[in-house]
Amino acid sequence: MQNALKLTTYFGERSRVGGRLLADELLDMHARREVRASILFRGVQGFGAKHRKRSDRLLTLSEDLPLVSVAIDTAERIEELAEEIGTIGYEGLISLERAHLLGAGAATADLACDGRLREAAKLTVFLGRHERANDTPAFVAACQILHDHGVAGATVLLGVDGTMHGQRKRARFFARNADVPLMVIAVGDARRIEDALGRLRELLAEPLFTLELVRVCKRDGALLEHPGDHPAPGARDRLKQKLTVIVSEAARHDNRSVYLELVKRLRRAKAAGATSMRGIWGFHGAHPPHGDRLLALRRHVPVVTETIDSPERIAELFPIIDELTHDSGLVTSEFVPASSALHEALSL
Repeated sequence: MQNALKLTTYFGERSRVGGRLLADELLDMHARREVRASILFRGVQGFGAKHRKRSDRLLTLSEDLPLVSVAIDTAERIEELAEEIGTIGYEGLISLERAHLLGAGAATADLACDGRLREAAKLTVFLGRHERANDTPAFVAACQILHDHGVAGATVLLGVDGTMHGQRKRARFFARNADVPLMVIAVGDARRIEDALGRLRELLAEPLFTLELVRVCKRDGALLEHPGDHPAPGARDRLKQKLTVIVSEAARHDNRSVYLELVKRLRRAKAAGATSMRGIWGFHGAHPPHGDRLLALRRHVPVVTETIDSPERIAELFPIIDELTHDSGLVTSEFVPASSALHEALSL
């Protein structure tokens, strides 16, 4: 088990630096530095600091969809990467999070010895798009194991580019794209996640996991902890609070789509930004893992919405999230160093 950092960058699909797309520039950096795992997601809706809405639902708003780039490696390598990104001088949003990096050889007993993992944790599993386990898609098998071990929920997000074990894996037209990465994000009791890890290692060919601390604020409509109930760990100007809201795309509030209404209301409330990403598979609570249902009128895949702001603003915005998740969904909270400009240095 290694101490690691996760670097997340939020920006627009049409963002450019030096005549190149920012997405290509970032992934080239990841490949050149042989980052252990990185992945690029295309969001389905969102807005940034200038509050311009982008959505895949309307052609006029879908020309610059939000993108999210995630890179995970040792602290030293990610700090060097963050420094290089800081030289491109493009405004967006960048955040850092501490994580434990777990490979195939890390013993689960190592986790039990970590006194900080006493409540909730977030497990991230990196897989290839078409990787299989016992004739089953690996992401389907992983979700089933997590569900069987009583983990609170898991969501599968499909990448369009990235690196796995330091090698570039990019989606292309007219290709099978078997190695393009995807990410399984699971949240739940740390002990249950620890128990599931052993089975996941047995099942997966080249497992790569990260483990992070997280607070579960709401689950299936029940308020477990207000995000303002736990103070920020230290007084630093750039320490922000990230709320992650996971709901089914079919979830409704007053006959309106929850995830669409969530971004709409956050934008109206002048939140610093929000990004929604559509999953392809997952589960929450006791519901069995599932994706889209054949001939269904509504999509039943999970949608992940992230918003990052100051702890004070998050406390003001939380009633919006609380109302819209009154009977479903999973809401988590984390504190992260974050900057609204890529050229500003970040450190933990």
